[in-house]
Amino acid sequence: MSEWKETTLGELVTFQRGHDLPKTEFNDGEYPILGSNGIIGYHNEYTTEGAGITIGRSGNIGNPFYTESNFWAHNTTLYVKEFHNSFPKFVFYFLKTIDFQSFNSGSAVPSLNRNYIHPFPVFVPEDIEEQKQIADVLSCLDAKIENLRRQNETLEQIAQTLFKHWFIDFEFPNADGKPYKSSGGAMLASELGDIPEAWKVGKLGAIGKIITGKTPSTQSPNLWGDGLPFITPTDFKNYGKYILSAERKISQLAISQFKQYIVPQNSIVVTCIGSDMGKAAKTSISCITNQQINPIVLLQDFYFHEYIFNYLKSQYKLLRNIALGGSTMPIINKSAFSNIEILMPSLELLNYFENIISALNQKIINNENQIQTLTKTRDSLLPKLMSGQLRVKE
Repeated sequence: MSEWKETTLGELVTFQRGHDLPKTEFNDGEYPILGSNGIIGYHNEYTTEGAGITIGRSGNIGNPFYTESNFWAHNTTLYVKEFHNSFPKFVFYFLKTIDFQSFNSGSAVPSLNRNYIHPFPVFVPEDIEEQKQIADVLSCLDAKIENLRRQNETLEQIAQTLFKHWFIDFEFPNADGKPYKSSGGAMLASELGDIPEAWKVGKLGAIGKIITGKTPSTQSPNLWGDGLPFITPTDFKNYGKYILSAERKISQLAISQFKQYIVPQNSIVVTCIGSDMGKAAKTSISCITNQQINPIVLLQDFYFHEYIFNYLKSQYKLLRNIALGGSTMPIINKSAFSNIEILMPSLELLNYFENIISALNQKIINNENQIQTLTKTRDSLLPKLMSGQLRVKE
């Protein structure tokens, strides 16, 4: 096995500040424009040949991003100008282990100066082949995770396509198994336009209980622990359709004090404030949420979770449009959320749709559980492989 060497980050790679490109000059070409948060657009020219790496220089500092393609390194990043006989994918994973926040230059907007990070001491494999072997292990895990995520996206798209065909285009199967609307099915006028005969229009608040979230005091450590998951909009970013857990949990004491805020398993939660406002997910666990989320717990006599979930997903633009102006940003308050108008098809059709989608859901949940297991494995291996504590052949 190869030896490891002590060197500096600047000897491992050379960073260069990215290049100015105003948003008005983005022209939707084939090359990604990499900003501090990843891809921010596309351009018909590139500054750097792939494979390449950027890290956030301004704003979201130190966030590494890897691409195989040629790219434009935006001025909000530092990019690797020279790899100095180091393997690019290894460097990408290695950069994930460095706390670049400690190199913040201290200005009003967080920023990263390449001259501050180049002298940083590092300990890495001398042989590029061992660097490649380490990167291959981590890349295999990432590839499996990405594959499972894409599977879930496809399964969710199938559900959304069927929902649109049946409940927006009104082409659900009629008594003869033919598409309803295009086969001459009767339509009636309603508040939401023409809808199939015998359908109704109701309010979201009439078919479920809307629970306003509550955040236990952060000044009381005894309210936090390893009990019930405490879901915030951040947790929506860590999961797909189903939220399996949360970054924080509340204690048994908090559970007893906040019983009225508990959201049961298989409920629907919708973000109601912030940049991700209007996103919908389902809970696969009991939980409580903060005030930035509107959970709806469907009534026992209306158990069509998949219909309501897909309906709210299809109304993403509506949800954002009904947001009321708050003191700092728009918000979908409890009253506005409760008063969302919703189509009420026949119970027979709703049962039919629910049964079809439930077959997809089990695969989605299984994939999501695998994603979480693989992510934990990767995150556990990363610091050990990057420090030499664990060698690939071991």
